[in-house]
Amino acid sequence: MAKLKNIIKQLSNRDFQAIHDSLIDSSADKSAYLLKAIRERQLSDTKIMQELGVNTNAYYTLRSRLNQKIEEHLLQQMESPRTDILKKVANINEIIFTKKRAIAVATLKKLEKELLDYDLSNELTIVYKSLKKLHINSPEHFSYSQLYNKHVAYTLAVDKAEDILAEYFKKYGYYTLSGDETDKLELTLLLKELRNVKDLYESHRLYVYHSCVTIFHRLFVDEEDDNLDDDLEPIEDILDKVQEIFDSYELDSIYYHLNLVFEFLKLEYYNHHKIYRKAEKFYEEVNDAVDNLLTNYALYTYPAQFLVTKMERHLRLGTEKEIYDEVEGMFQDFEVDKEDLPTFLTFSIFRALSCYYVGNYEEASKWLNGLMNETALKKYPYMLVELKVLLALQYCLLSDYDLFNQLINSVQRQVRLLGKEKCEHIIQLTKILKIAISEIKKNKPEKIKAIIDKFPRTKTTYFAPTLLIKKNEEFITRLCSRDK
Repeated sequence: MAKLKNIIKQLSNRDFQAIHDSLIDSSADKSAYLLKAIRERQLSDTKIMQELGVNTNAYYTLRSRLNQKIEEHLLQQMESPRTDILKKVANINEIIFTKKRAIAVATLKKLEKELLDYDLSNELTIVYKSLKKLHINSPEHFSYSQLYNKHVAYTLAVDKAEDILAEYFKKYGYYTLSGDETDKLELTLLLKELRNVKDLYESHRLYVYHSCVTIFHRLFVDEEDDNLDDDLEPIEDILDKVQEIFDSYELDSIYYHLNLVFEFLKLEYYNHHKIYRKAEKFYEEVNDAVDNLLTNYALYTYPAQFLVTKMERHLRLGTEKEIYDEVEGMFQDFEVDKEDLPTFLTFSIFRALSCYYVGNYEEASKWLNGLMNETALKKYPYMLVELKVLLALQYCLLSDYDLFNQLINSVQRQVRLLGKEKCEHIIQLTKILKIAISEIKKNKPEKIKAIIDKFPRTKTTYFAPTLLIKKNEEFITRLCSRDK
């Protein structure tokens, strides 16, 4: 909410009135009221909900849609100058065929300057191709030929960088399922390939793309590099430099959207270093746009990581029971892509855990069963074991002995194949669940607590959702109260 309030208060009077009128014209009266209430009145969220007559979920949806409407308006304002330039590029042939050579050259030179300001390299190739032709009898023909070749090569380099960027985050998603060293090596090689492309040119765009990957890589793949290699540019310096680029090219539509990516990276950076006070500022901004982040940004980062960060934050603050009500409104317009296996898996687990923490074990088991039935995870045995243990926990709490025993027996067989040394946290959690569901009632809480006290401090290279199960007094109570 903090981000939305700041944006509304900083709107110019003209933009505010235009957005308000647009909402009224489209019969979005509640959104118009919310816009005006935030801009002109100091009301609490509770008071606004009461005046609008909506519940928490409907209010969250209203905020989200208002934020989207404001962003669409601001984006239209931002893109107008770019649209004018692109129209001029489209009319270059008209200029060449209808204007005198001197006027045509002067027009193209002015257009060249504007395109350089916007860093529109693809359109610059069209301008240089035309200038090259117009100077065919002039010594400048060679210079424009060189500029044309340079920008064609640069355009291809940007395309290559964008392809590597998308491939890296796709690969990282599958790395979270496997934790495999080969996958990790491939990620490192993709980062090196992107660095090589970046080093070909003095390009702020290539620097920004490289920064998307290098910050993420150092936070989640090669964490030790951030401390050991003195030659690496500090992450805070990278973030500052990228922000300077965004400020310098504020009309660039890609940079406008990539702001969200770097807010996310700032959140993860401060989380990584446990500077939670600073992280909180960026958490609010990213959380307000989480459905947009998950839907539209997988080519530039790994959005599913935010769901893990969100769950970890609630566990740290002791507010995990609030997630269930929050996500009901948050994901109303979000449709997960089931072909994107890592995101589908992380999203489903996140929803299952939100159900578990409010005691809705039936719904949690539906999310997990749906996930296992709709995905093929044989290539990711560690993740399969994790899911089976999570599901076994729900069946334990539901006192479904048959399904529980089937899953636990399957887990134990897989653990023997994978190696006990790599699954110590799974083994200990399985022991806890078997004690909880056993018919022997004597000293159950003490026995479970004894295992929890010796629970291994595990850090896995793959995404381990069982580590998001809070093993505290309430956990013990949940397991043991089923006997009553």
